[in-house]
Amino acid sequence: MVHIDEAVKLDFKDVLIRPKRSTLKSRAQVDLNRKFPFKHSHREWTGVPIMAANMDTVGTFTMAENLSQHGLLTCIHKHYTVDEWIEWGGSHAHILPFVAVSMGTSEEDQQKVATIRSLLDVPFICMDVANGYSEHFVQAVRR
Repeated sequence: MVHIDEAVKLDFKDVLIRPKRSTLKSRAQVDLNRKFPFKHSHREWTGVPIMAANMDTVGTFTMAENLSQHGLLTCIHKHYTVDEWIEWGGSHAHILPFVAVSMGTSEEDQQKVATIRSLLDVPFICMDVANGYSEHFVQAVRR
């Protein structure tokens, strides 16, 4: 049976972001870089917590090359082949900390990501699904 959640939900129109007083004299002094420790992998990542989507025309190797210069992440679209990843990643190892390899929930996608990550030090995985609340998604994450 479907559960209907009756709890109050907030939307963007319900939230006010109020700036606080600052000691900075110029916007040029702002540093958006943040350090993120990852509990289970024991990795740490430093960068700007903004990522380009893994859409075909956005999540490209060229986008990653440009955004990584500013510490931003790019979720690379899943249509690149393993060979394309190896060719690009081999000559752009300094950019790999700023990319995520994308996949769906199929066994084939999981194998492709495993192959890429066994050959290149890509720290992040973007799992792209239409419904993140589905049981199918949960099972794919567990695998």
